[in-house]
Amino acid sequence: MITIDIVDDDGKHWIPSRDRCQAWLQCALDQSSHPARNQDCELSLRLVDEEEMTRLNSAYRQKNSVTNVLSFPSELPDTIVTELQYFPLGDIAICPVVLEHEATSQEKELEAHWAHLLIHGLLHLLGHDHMNDEQASAMESLEINTLKILGFSNPYLIG
Repeated sequence: MITIDIVDDDGKHWIPSRDRCQAWLQCALDQSSHPARNQDCELSLRLVDEEEMTRLNSAYRQKNSVTNVLSFPSELPDTIVTELQYFPLGDIAICPVVLEHEATSQEKELEAHWAHLLIHGLLHLLGHDHMNDEQASAMESLEINTLKILGFSNPYLIG
């Protein structure tokens, strides 16, 4: 089971309930082949403003621009992880301003876009990436299948 620690520094934007977020993330974890799916897991979700997201994106991806979601997999040594009562997945940072703008401009339901970005962030924590076409296709398939199970449409379909 996934436990989420949510830190919302500004509290000005709608966010899904902790239970909804946990259900979406648990579904994604269950669809993965990652060994953590059979363990209790924990992750932190931090909601940040545009300025903070730009700083994070610049520091960790060398891109001086705002983005919607960033993932920071746990880097704890195995000797510490084995002593914990849960598997530390890492941290996800989401910028609600960007997420809301994307949902509006792409004509997506806000809740569906939240689910997609949380799942996308989790898959990065599990080691998935989209640096080439093969990786992108595999990651997108996991996202699409998980979202379908949750009752959301394919986020990659245009119009």
